Amino acid sequence: MAADLLDPKAVRPRTFDASKSDVLGAWLSAAIESPVRLTNVRLLGGGAVQENWRIEADVKGGTRAGRHSWLLRTDAAQRLAVSLDREAEYAALEAAFKAGVPVAEPILRCTDASVIGRPFFIQAFVEGQAQARHATRHPDLASFGERLAGDLGRALATIHALTPANGTLSTLPVPMAQPAKVEVARLRAALAAASQARPALDYCLAWLEANAPTTRNLTLVHGDYRTGNYMLDGTRLTAILDWEFAHWGDPMEDIGWLCARCWRFGNDDVTHEAGGVGSRKALYDGYNAVAATKVDPTTIPYWEIMAAVKWGVIAVLQGDRFLTGGETAIELALTGLMAPEMEFEALEGIAALEATRAGR
Repeated sequence: MAADLLDPKAVRPRTFDASKSDVLGAWLSAAIESPVRLTNVRLLGGGAVQENWRIEADVKGGTRAGRHSWLLRTDAAQRLAVSLDREAEYAALEAAFKAGVPVAEPILRCTDASVIGRPFFIQAFVEGQAQARHATRHPDLASFGERLAGDLGRALATIHALTPANGTLSTLPVPMAQPAKVEVARLRAALAAASQARPALDYCLAWLEANAPTTRNLTLVHGDYRTGNYMLDGTRLTAILDWEFAHWGDPMEDIGWLCARCWRFGNDDVTHEAGGVGSRKALYDGYNAVAATKVDPTTIPYWEIMAAVKWGVIAVLQGDRFLTGGETAIELALTGLMAPEMEFEALEGIAALEATRAGR
């Protein structure tokens, strides 16, 4: 296995075989109704849950004539049960784009698995840097972090302006119970498929169910709104990425996820609690400047506990891809080792919140 870990072809079986790009090019030509020649196709880093491929394309004629950089997004060899399929993710991306959320332009989607092996979609390629530590360790963070946190708040409020009543995203199920309890049920179902019992996560899920807040309004929730899932061009926010966990839910879920300790990447002081880049105040002020329903700070600690539990469940499932799923990527093994840390973080959060409620 040690040798396999050094072989990129061995560590991660791939859905898309770039050597067969001619089939993809033919499909694109038919879909765009203009000849498309693919000049370069390469796998991008990251994408532990999905595969992301950068495509350079020459389009001859039609409304998209010219040279383009596109991104092809498809399932990894094994899907996470808690994530959307590519058709549903594309629909969420398209709705966000039309609402004015900063996202890459959605271009095409394909549900025919015979083209590359799985359904996929094509979107514009956005230049910039998404690596979390690039933002949280930036030498000039003190000069732009508060502005960035405010921009993240405003973008998030624009996402949350999308509601089931808008008539968009009919493919996403509308929760019939309190959104927090729906999230608990979803995570329980996912955890039930794990290779080993996780009693700490089971306890935390029981606590989350018993303490579920009442949702004031149902909105589109990004579901993974954090540093590492947005693009920066220099220090400017240019795109929100990775919509695979989008769902109808409580908008405070996204704020709790962004502020959760696990997504601050070590920047745990009070001035960086919003994604490790800025203060909660800057995030909340940016959000409240746009949102019809303002931030409810009293429920955010609950959603931060939910964030730790959710990340813990995902870590378990990613680890199982290594332990039992036949994938030998070291990143999956290391992700699986994060589950105990998330369990401890959730338990700490529960203890702190219970102490606050008790006036201790």
